[in-house]
Amino acid sequence: MNWILLIIAGLFEVGFATCLGKAKESTGNTSLLWYGGFLVCLSISMILLVKATKELPIGTAYAVWTGIGAVGSVLVGIIIFKEPATFWRVFFITTLILSIVGLKIVTK
Repeated sequence: MNWILLIIAGLFEVGFATCLGKAKESTGNTSLLWYGGFLVCLSISMILLVKATKELPIGTAYAVWTGIGAVGSVLVGIIIFKEPATFWRVFFITTLILSIVGLKIVTK
């Protein structure tokens, strides 16, 4: 269950990064809505991370949480914000995913 909470927390980290990107692109009240979404996603992400670290080692949980956020943010950047998907970006995101899976495998 803690791993599921941690994955959801990581997805909300992607959510708050996405909201920041969208807020940067927008103006007026739309921008304020994106900043509101940022605060909601940030709060949920932190609460779930705290719950997950009650049972999981903090080093592993934090690494997985930031890894999910990093991978997800790069994918959102490529898909939504039309950032380049160069060979090296994809290569290093792949190695990051493999590292996250490796941490899951070796953590009891």
